[in-house]
Amino acid sequence: MRTANPVLNQRTFSRMGSFAGSDAMTIQGTVMKTGIMLFLTVISASMTWRMAVTGGNAMPWMIGGGIGGFIMALATMFKPTWGGFTAPAYALLEGLFLGGISAFYQMKAGDGLVFNAICLTFGTLFSLLFAYQTGFIKATQNFRLGIFAATGAICLVYFISFIMSFFGSGISIIHSSGTFGIIFSLVVVVIAALNLVLDFDFIENGAAAGAPKYMEWVGALGLMVTLVWLYIEILRLLAKLQDRR
Repeated sequence: MRTANPVLNQRTFSRMGSFAGSDAMTIQGTVMKTGIMLFLTVISASMTWRMAVTGGNAMPWMIGGGIGGFIMALATMFKPTWGGFTAPAYALLEGLFLGGISAFYQMKAGDGLVFNAICLTFGTLFSLLFAYQTGFIKATQNFRLGIFAATGAICLVYFISFIMSFFGSGISIIHSSGTFGIIFSLVVVVIAALNLVLDFDFIENGAAAGAPKYMEWVGALGLMVTLVWLYIEILRLLAKLQDRR
């Protein structure tokens, strides 16, 4: 089982026994924990949102939240048994980053941008969940390999652009509101969305395999990582489209 999500990967279930009853991972338990993480994210995001829109300095909180969230995700990947702590911590820290960046885009592109991005993110989530449950989209091996390769390519492009920025350069065309920049963002949004299918498949297989209960937090964290990525890419796409008007 392969997924492009760094938290949910094929090694996560290795060396785990099969559990049953209250000791086993369930889909319902994972959904509940995802809801808890979403709530925590909104709570912390409201703090940096208010700080940014009222003229406060939200940048240190954003940077700290982004770095801290990344560390919590890595900790969960290497130590899944810590999920009960690292997953909620990720939600709180990532919320600090999301609140600030959402306020930035809102002030730059105008009212309604963030609301539309949130609606599109959750609309995509539920649409793909329906498509997955009805069998319209299946996480076949070739599908997994394709999404894994595409996600890796996108990460490589972003990484190269980030490194080049230290030398006063960068791949500016992918950040522009021109035709290529918009097409690039559309492709990234599609790839991010399709990663949700791999997350659904991982969670379903984990529950079917009788993975330990703490894996519910790991599954919820993996889903949150993809949702955060998808939301940010939708924000970027909507902002580019707004610039063209």
